[in-house]
Amino acid sequence: MTDRSLLDAPPAGDWRDPARPLAERVRELMAQMTLEEKVAQLYGVWTTIDQGSDGGADVAPNQHEFSEPLPPWEELTRPGLGQLTRVFGTVPVEPLTGARVLAATQRGIVEGSRLGIPALAHEECLTGLAAWQATVFPTPLAWGATFDPATVQRMAAGIGELMRSIGVHQGLAPVLDVTMDARWGRTEETIGEDPYLVAALGTAYVRGLEGAGIVSTLKHFAGYAASGAGRNHAPVRMGARELADVVLPPFETALREGGARSVMHSYAAVDGVPPAADPGLLTDLLRGTLGFDGVVVADYFGVSFLETTQSVAGSPGEAAELALTAGVDVELPTVRCYGEPLLERLRSGAVPVELVDRAVERVLLQKGELGLLDAGWDPEPPVLRDGGALDLDPPHLRELARVLAERSVVLLDNPGGVLPLAAPGRLAVVGPCADEVLSLMGCYAFPNHVGVQHPDVPLGLEVPTLLDALRAEFPGATVDTARGCPVQEIDRSGIADAVRAAREADVCVAVVGDSSGLFGRGTSGEGCDAADLALPGVQQELLDALLETGTPVVVVLLTGRPYALGAVAGRAAAVVQAFFPGEEGAGAVAGVLSGRVSPSGRLPVSVPRGPGGSPATYLAPTLGRAGGISSADPTPLWPFGHGLGYTTVEYSGLELSGDAWATDGEVTVSCTVRNTGARDGAEVVQLYLSDPVASTVQPLRRLVGFARVELPAGASARVSFRLHADRASFTGRDLRRVVEAGDVVLAVGASSEDLRLRATVPLTGPDRVVGADRVLSTPVTVETTAAPLRESLPR
Repeated sequence: MTDRSLLDAPPAGDWRDPARPLAERVRELMAQMTLEEKVAQLYGVWTTIDQGSDGGADVAPNQHEFSEPLPPWEELTRPGLGQLTRVFGTVPVEPLTGARVLAATQRGIVEGSRLGIPALAHEECLTGLAAWQATVFPTPLAWGATFDPATVQRMAAGIGELMRSIGVHQGLAPVLDVTMDARWGRTEETIGEDPYLVAALGTAYVRGLEGAGIVSTLKHFAGYAASGAGRNHAPVRMGARELADVVLPPFETALREGGARSVMHSYAAVDGVPPAADPGLLTDLLRGTLGFDGVVVADYFGVSFLETTQSVAGSPGEAAELALTAGVDVELPTVRCYGEPLLERLRSGAVPVELVDRAVERVLLQKGELGLLDAGWDPEPPVLRDGGALDLDPPHLRELARVLAERSVVLLDNPGGVLPLAAPGRLAVVGPCADEVLSLMGCYAFPNHVGVQHPDVPLGLEVPTLLDALRAEFPGATVDTARGCPVQEIDRSGIADAVRAAREADVCVAVVGDSSGLFGRGTSGEGCDAADLALPGVQQELLDALLETGTPVVVVLLTGRPYALGAVAGRAAAVVQAFFPGEEGAGAVAGVLSGRVSPSGRLPVSVPRGPGGSPATYLAPTLGRAGGISSADPTPLWPFGHGLGYTTVEYSGLELSGDAWATDGEVTVSCTVRNTGARDGAEVVQLYLSDPVASTVQPLRRLVGFARVELPAGASARVSFRLHADRASFTGRDLRRVVEAGDVVLAVGASSEDLRLRATVPLTGPDRVVGADRVLSTPVTVETTAAPLRESLPR
C-alpha cells in the first residue's frame, strides 16, 4: 500500500491546507513557483508512447510526426507536470496493472518534484472508458436516436464512477459538434443534426460525468463538423449567424446547465482563423460572454498545427505564444510548444509572464477542486485501496449499454408488416457486418481505436455478433450465413453464395454498414471521410442481388453515418438502422427483429435518397428545399425525427395556455398521445417552431422540445411543453440575439415532416434583445393514464 503521508499534514497557513479558501491557497502556491515550474503545469505527457521507436499506428492526427524524443522521465518531471495522457487508453493494459502504473507514476511525480503537485490524468470516454476490457456503449449518434437524456446521464455517471475508481480525473467527452455534412468521418461521434437535440443529450452526459467527480471536456469548440466537403480538418466557411444559432447552443447549454469544467478547441479554422489562435472565441466569447471559468485544453497537437498545417505561426515558440494568448491553457497530448520554446519566449520578454500566470491559476484551481493540492493526497485510487478485483465491464454498465442500444434502434421502413418476424423455419443472415463484432462499435471504442493494432490480444469482452444474437433469438430456425462481400474492398466473389442462401430461406437478413477506424483505416471514424453517401465498397450491389431473389429481405445497417437508401426503399421487406450500438447492440437489433424489443429509436440525422454530395440538414430554409428553382432535389428519403414502431399512436387535443405569447413570457403547449395498437411501445413527441416572417432567413422549422413517452397498449399520456419566448430567438442582422414580435407556428408530431397538430400564436410586445443568460431548454411534463383492459383493445 502507498505511504499515505506522501503529502504530509501542512503547517498552519500552508497552501496544502484544504480548510483554507482554494483561491488563496493557489495564489500562495504560485508565489513559490519558478517560471519552469509554472510552465510544467501547462502541458501533458503521453507516457505510454515510446518516443524513440515506432509506437504503432496513430491514435491521434500526425501522432508520430510530433512524437519527438523527450528528456529522461526524472528530468522531464522535475519541475512537475500538468497532465498524464491516456495511461489506460493507448495500449492494451490489464486494468489492475494500469491502476498500479498510474499510481506509481503519480507517486514519482510528487516525490521527484520540489513542490509535489500531482498530475491530472485524462482519458477518452466517448463510448465508455476507452480502455481494454471496458464497457463499450453505443456511439453518440445512437444516443441521439434514443431521444433519452435520462438514460444518457445514467450512462455517463457510471462511466465517471469507473474512471474515478482507477485514478482518472478528466474525460475527453462529449462531442457537441452539430452534424452538418454526413460525409465527415466523425459524424458517428456527433449526436445529430439539430442543436437542441445535441444540447439536451450532451448536457445530460456532462451532468452524469461531472456528478461522478470527473471533469467533462466539451469538444470541439467550435465549428469543427462544418468543415468543407466533409473533410477532416478542412476550413470552415460559415457566417457568424449560423455559428451562433446552430453551432454554439450545445456548448452554452452544457456549460450553463451541465457545469462542464473543461473545453477543447477545434482543429478547423473558421473563416480563416484557427480556434487555437482566436482570443475572440476562447477568451472574449467563451469566458467573457458565456462566463466559463474552467480550463481550455488543446485538441491533440492542435498547438503544433498552428505552425505545421495552418501556417499562422513560424515556429513552435510562435505557436505557443498564439495559443496561450488566445486562451489555450494546456497543450496536449504531449509537450512540444509549451516547453522550452515557450520558456525561451518568456525569458526574452516576447511573451508576458502574466499569460502563463493566467493559465497556471486556472489549472491549479481545477487541481485543487479535485483534491490534488490537499495534504494527505493519496496516489492510490479507491480500487487499489479496497484491494479487490477490478471489473471494467460490470453488470450494471452492461445493463445500461443494453437499454441504450435497444432504445437507439430505428425502424425506418416496414411496408408489408414483415417485422416483427414470425419464427422462421430457415433464416439467411448475410452481409459483411453479420458476423463481425467490430461492426457494432465506433472509432473511439477501444477495440477499434487501439485493439485492432494488437491482433494477438483478445477482445477482452463478451460480445456476440448479430449472427450469434439471431441464432439465440430464433433457436428453432435453421440459420445459413454468407459474407457476400467485404465492407470496403471491391470484391464480388462472395455475392453468389449470399444469393444462394437467401433463395433457400424464408427470410433474409442482410447486414451491411461500416468498419469504423482512424485516419483511413475504416469507412467511418476520425479521418475516414467519404466522397459521397453511397454504401462503401460493393455493398449496394450485394443488396441489389439479394432483393432480386424474391425472398423477403430485411436490411439492417450498422453504420456511423446515414447512407443513401433510395435504391433499397420500396424493395426491401423492412429497413432497420443502428448507429454503432455497442457491445449489447447485437441483442438489441435481434430483439427488434423478433419483436421482443419494441422499436423506439428516431433519426437524429436525415437519411438521403441519393448518394451525391450531402443534402442540407432539415434546418434548411424554404429555398434550401425542393422546388422549381433547381432541378436538384435534396428531400431526404427519411427525415430527421423519423422512426416507426410496432403499434400506432394517435395525437389529439392540442392546447396552448393563452391566445398570445409575450416576447418575454412563456406559453405551455399540450397534447395527448394514445397508443391505439395492441402492443406496448414508446413515442417520441416532438415540438417544432416555425417563424414565417423574420428579419433574417430562418429554417422552415426547428426542434424546440421533445419527450420520450412510454405507452402501454391502450394507454394515453398528456404531454406539456413549457416554452419560453427565448426559445424563439435568433441572431438578427446586427448579430444580436433577438425575439421578434409576430406570428409563429408551433407544431407537434412524430417527426420533422410528420406533424400531426399545429397552432399559430402571436408573439406580442416589443422586440427584445436576448443575452447569454437566455432560457436554453424546454421543460416537459408527462402525465400517463392507465390503459384499458387488453381485451377491449382493437386487434
